[in-house]
Amino acid sequence: MIQGELTTLGLGRTEERAYEALLAEQADGAEELARLLDLPRERLDAALDRLVAHGFARPPDPSDEGDALPHPAAPAAALRTLIHRRQAELHMKSAELARLRMAADRFAGDSGGRGGERGRVEVVTGRRAIAERAARLLDGAEREVVLLDRPPFTALDVESLLARGVRVRAVLDRSGLADPGRVRALTGLVGRGLRLRVAADVPARLVAVDRRVTLLPPTEAAGPRAAALVIGDGLLCGTLLPLFEAVWERAEPLVAPEDGAAAGPPGAQRELLALLAAGLKDEAIARRLGVHVHTARRRISRLLESLDARTRFQAGARASSRGWLGD
Repeated sequence: MIQGELTTLGLGRTEERAYEALLAEQADGAEELARLLDLPRERLDAALDRLVAHGFARPPDPSDEGDALPHPAAPAAALRTLIHRRQAELHMKSAELARLRMAADRFAGDSGGRGGERGRVEVVTGRRAIAERAARLLDGAEREVVLLDRPPFTALDVESLLARGVRVRAVLDRSGLADPGRVRALTGLVGRGLRLRVAADVPARLVAVDRRVTLLPPTEAAGPRAAALVIGDGLLCGTLLPLFEAVWERAEPLVAPEDGAAAGPPGAQRELLALLAAGLKDEAIARRLGVHVHTARRRISRLLESLDARTRFQAGARASSRGWLGD
């Protein structure tokens, strides 16, 4: 599930495919399931073991035959397990980032307010120096820039990045988007290719360039003594990038005011999400909704698209993490 985003859990696309196959009872044994998913048997066995280890399935019963498959946990329970793990991960990364910010303040104090460098951690002090350093970092971007931001928002020339073909993903704190004019401007950037999401209580401000260097702007408005960190050390960047991915996964797409921002999906979509989370198959969902199975499948496809999800389980995870499915 969510390839590349659950590495700290040891889960990935293979585990998601195996889990959904277990839910759909697509195979009677492990050998048949390996053929169905076009996976080497040892890779499937490893994926099934990880599903069991993380609470997405329980081992076969002792009375089952040797080639028996694990029994999948109910999707709603699996989603809760996933979300709790992600929340714990996010809290851990936020605490690590807070320690880095404290280090930045110490470095700035030790250097007497001057920019300096400690190994691969550079301290940049002062509003003008920080803006210039950020601009140089973005000028060197070749592939991707990712951004976490909260008020006061960091001034970045996103439009130039997009014009150069650099992919930009950003998560902005919802508290800074009360101004309709700002939202319209951001919507325009989305039309130019910006991938933008919003979240409540974004835990940090950071800008990462090509997954090789990260800028941590000051936590508050940049005054004369405000300090930013430029981190080029691979270990530290490895701490910060998973934080971005965790926040990105839990965030929601930006909704322009004229589209009617809502706290959750309409009632019909909420019902469909609940049926998916309960593990019902297409025919059963169609019966519950009182529609033809083809209509149900079209609605499911549209729902997945609206959640930027590749699979039903991923859609359920994203909807549940946003509080759309309740406790």
